[in-house]
Amino acid sequence: MADDIVLTPSGRKRVEEELTRLKSDEMIALAERIRQARDLGDLSENFDYQDAKRQQGFVAGKIADLQALLDRAQIVEESGPGAVEVGMGSVVTVRDLDFNDEATYTLVGSFEADPLNDKVSVSSPVGKALMGAKVGDTVEVNTPGGKSRMELVALG
Repeated sequence: MADDIVLTPSGRKRVEEELTRLKSDEMIALAERIRQARDLGDLSENFDYQDAKRQQGFVAGKIADLQALLDRAQIVEESGPGAVEVGMGSVVTVRDLDFNDEATYTLVGSFEADPLNDKVSVSSPVGKALMGAKVGDTVEVNTPGGKSRMELVALG
């Protein structure tokens, strides 16, 4: 399903930590900021009060989003060391056969994807092509720039 949210256990832990930080640190700091702004008097023209209330609404929305994410997420175990096939959480080294370049990626769910840190979604073209591959396999990746061929060099 397109609406499936897939998280690794480490991804779930990061979301839970962010949720805890928002609830305990951010909301408490914003409540104190609102209290202090109220003490200044006229709220209709109190920019700090209005800004703090807006920020509180934003943080409350983010908390609700993260809670909904955790409620709907499917937790998928990461492929550990010694895995034979590429799976969720696998760290793979691939060689682009067209340019003879090597790259190392970690395959994660779309919510955890971070291409700048070499975390590739299993639902991305590269992730889809690599899922189930074994060391030595060559996969074809359909990218916006055309087809690319990659060889799976290492699986960690």
